[in-house]
Amino acid sequence: MTTMPTAAVAAYLDTWNATDPAVRAALLADHWTEDAAYTDPLAEVTGRAQIGAAIAGVHEQFPGFVFTAVGEPDAHHRQVRFRWGLGPAGVEPPIVGFDVLVTDGAGRICTVLGFLDRVPD
Repeated sequence: MTTMPTAAVAAYLDTWNATDPAVRAALLADHWTEDAAYTDPLAEVTGRAQIGAAIAGVHEQFPGFVFTAVGEPDAHHRQVRFRWGLGPAGVEPPIVGFDVLVTDGAGRICTVLGFLDRVPD
């Protein structure tokens, strides 16, 4: 990865936006640790396979939606926090969240702590 926070956030969003399972698996292998942990209000999973399955579930629930960065990330040490939106491309996202990524010494994502800020009824 190049500069943390933008590279970590870009790799994270690329992974979440990958609809092809092979592409998603490659992104997980390149940018996430093998035992990465992901926790948000709807999921608590560990490992690339479980994270990939959670991402696939989001694509099934929200077909055609994309994740985008909302605002600028903030980082210190090996941590970055940022807001993201989920919705149709080019419009105000109906779903907005806030995540904290922790990376290992090589810049790969090892922990994600996610929060949902706006979810439609």
